[in-house]
Amino acid sequence: QVQLAESGGGLVQAGETLRLSCAASGDIFSSYAVGWFRQAPGEEREFVAAISRSGTAAKHANSVTGRFTISRDNAKSKVYLQMNSLKSEDTAVYFCAAVKAGVGWLSSSRQGYTYWGQGTQVTVSS
Repeated sequence: QVQLAESGGGLVQAGETLRLSCAASGDIFSSYAVGWFRQAPGEEREFVAAISRSGTAAKHANSVTGRFTISRDNAKSKVYLQMNSLKSEDTAVYFCAAVKAGVGWLSSSRQGYTYWGQGTQVTVSS
């Protein structure tokens, strides 16, 4: 199994940038597909981005396409979420999630992931 820890959240103004990190430990990280999800107060947890275990395939939610980019460094056992041009509606707790997966596999469904981090708060003021 794998343990996940998010970092990099904070309070920023609209239009600014943050980079979130998801650090993994406990297993061979390159065997896992990873997703980022977010949850605003009173809302369902929603898909943000996902990346396959090798990093050759990635998917982003329509709401963040062109602003957010997911990437990974398997040598460091980390996945990143680069967030540019942040908006107030991006305010949420951001979670990374992982699942042991086949080549090229990724998912935008919460149910597709087995392991979850504790989350990191992102607050964007307008």
